[in-house]
Amino acid sequence: MTQVNVQELECLLALADELHFGRTATRLGYSQSRVSQLVAGLERRVGVRLVERTSRRVELTRFGAQFVTEVRPAYEALTTVVTQARERAGRGALRELRIGFHGSVYEEVTEAFRRLRAHHDVTMALSEIPWGSPFSALLEGRLDAAVVELPVREAALTVGFRFPPQDRLLAVASSHPLATAGRLHAEDLATLDILRPTGDAPAYWMAARVPHSTPAGAPIRSTREIATIQEGLALVATGDHTMLVCRPLAERITRSDVRYLAVDALPDPSQMALIWRTDHTTPQLTALARFLHEEFAGATTPA
Repeated sequence: MTQVNVQELECLLALADELHFGRTATRLGYSQSRVSQLVAGLERRVGVRLVERTSRRVELTRFGAQFVTEVRPAYEALTTVVTQARERAGRGALRELRIGFHGSVYEEVTEAFRRLRAHHDVTMALSEIPWGSPFSALLEGRLDAAVVELPVREAALTVGFRFPPQDRLLAVASSHPLATAGRLHAEDLATLDILRPTGDAPAYWMAARVPHSTPAGAPIRSTREIATIQEGLALVATGDHTMLVCRPLAERITRSDVRYLAVDALPDPSQMALIWRTDHTTPQLTALARFLHEEFAGATTPA
């Protein structure tokens, strides 16, 4: 495949306008010999003479005129793309945001995505991330942002928006003795085996998913790790394990073989957040945080 030299195209197009090697050289900031070299190089690449030059005049050959007519729109489109990309880079702009999430995406979140696209011409590339690895892809640069559960205490990460707190429910098999109770007390968790996420999340984050003990200090048993919430619900349905989930997830993922129970006296609610790397803050991310704030009545974004 013949490679295209952009400098050669630029030089030919300028020469087509000027029809003078000296003026073309001045316009491009080259020497006349450099202009001659670039035009000759393009002619070798194309395999035909593009310019006729005599001691008195310069003109395009018939093929050269046709070539200029065909190549100019493509060259101008290319330079426009490069200019726009340079401008976006200068102000930290992105045309696409790579966003990771846990479990499911709220309707209000997708509405904020739609508004970001409409107002800033930014699309979303969504991907589900492992439940127990909320920060890795973000810190490694594989994502631009993530919607994950709090707490977030990493110095390198910024919490751009906090979603409203939600109750935590206990998922049990529909055949479990507690399934018909409707609710239970946090102290009852000490009698159950609760699934916990597997991954490289920091210990403080893991402890927030499954407490080590009840409010009264009774130890909570957790003998099995899971990679995703769907995997956890499948194990819950077998009857051997239970799992703590947030209310919105329970409302969006219904199964005939799983029941969700309210838990009284559980100290910390579930709260999701939009986070990103502090050193990769962009106008698009801050705009997304603002749109989320507008979509969720009563929610606030941190300063």
